[in-house]
Amino acid sequence: MENLLSLAFDNLSSYDGPKIRKGLRQVEGLLAQICLSSPSGGDDGGNGSEDDEDAAAADAAPSTPAARKNLGQLAQDPAFCEFFKLQEGFEWNVGLRLISTLDRLMAKGSDGQNDLLILSALDLLHGAMLLHPPTKGLFQREQNMNLLLDLLEPFNCPAIQSATLLTLVVALIQVPANTRVFEGLDGLLTVTSLFKSRSTSREVKLKLVEFLYFYLMPETPSIPRAAADRRDSLPDMLQRSPSKLVGAFAGDEAAARRRGGGGGVTLATAEKQQLLGRYLSNVDDLVRDLRTCAPFGGVVA
Repeated sequence: MENLLSLAFDNLSSYDGPKIRKGLRQVEGLLAQICLSSPSGGDDGGNGSEDDEDAAAADAAPSTPAARKNLGQLAQDPAFCEFFKLQEGFEWNVGLRLISTLDRLMAKGSDGQNDLLILSALDLLHGAMLLHPPTKGLFQREQNMNLLLDLLEPFNCPAIQSATLLTLVVALIQVPANTRVFEGLDGLLTVTSLFKSRSTSREVKLKLVEFLYFYLMPETPSIPRAAADRRDSLPDMLQRSPSKLVGAFAGDEAAARRRGGGGGVTLATAEKQQLLGRYLSNVDDLVRDLRTCAPFGGVVA
C-alpha cells in the first residue's frame, strides 16, 4: 500500500495535468479496493513494480458495479485497517496531499480540463474524510478552510461549487472546531452571498439551501455512545475497544481531540440562527422548516 501511495503522491505533486490525473486515478483505485468487495478475492500485494501498481490502480475502479462493504466489514478488513493506520501519520495522509493538489490546481486558473481535476480531487477528499474522520482536523487550519471558501467564489463553475459544498459538509459534521473556523473566516458571508447572487445556478442554490439546513442543526462533537443494553445492535467497528477506530467513529472525545477530530465550543440552533441572521433575512423560516420537517432526522431544540 505504501508503494501505491508513494507513486500516487509523486504524481499529485506534479504541475503537469496528465500526471495529476494519473495520481488521482491511483488514489481512487486504492479507495475503491478498500470500499468495494473484490470479485476475485485475490491478494492485492504491495511490492510490485510501478507498472504493476499502475495496472492495479486502473483495475481498482471497476467497470462493472461491485458490492459495497458495510461498516462492520470494513472494521474487519486488513486493508482498511492498514490504510487507517497509515492515515494517522503526516507522510501517508491522503487528505493532506489532496488539499495541496487543490491549491496548485486553483493557482493554474480555470479551464475545462483543470476543472475536471478539481472535481476529482474534491470527490476523493470527501471520501478520504469519510474513511478516516481525523483527517477533518486538517480544516482547523485557516489556510485549508480558506481553500474551500475560494472554491465557492462565483468565478468557479457550478459543478465545482456543488462539489465543494458537499466536501464542506463532511469537513464540518461532528467537528465544531472546524465550524468555528468556517465562521471566523466569514464562511457564512461567502455562502449567503453566493445564494443571493443572480448569477448562481439553480442547482447550486438548492445545494446552498441544504447546506444552510445542515448548518442550523444542533452540533454534536462526536457520534454519541449507545447505551450498554443496545451495544449488540451496533456495527462491530463501533464496539471494538480499545482502538483508534473506535475513537474516530464512536465518539472517544479524548482520542478525537488528540487527532483534531472533535472538541471546540458547540452552538445550539438558536445561537447559529442569530449568526446567520446577520446575512440572511429569512432564517426564521429555515428553522421552522427544520422543526417541522426534520430533513436530517434530528431534533431541533
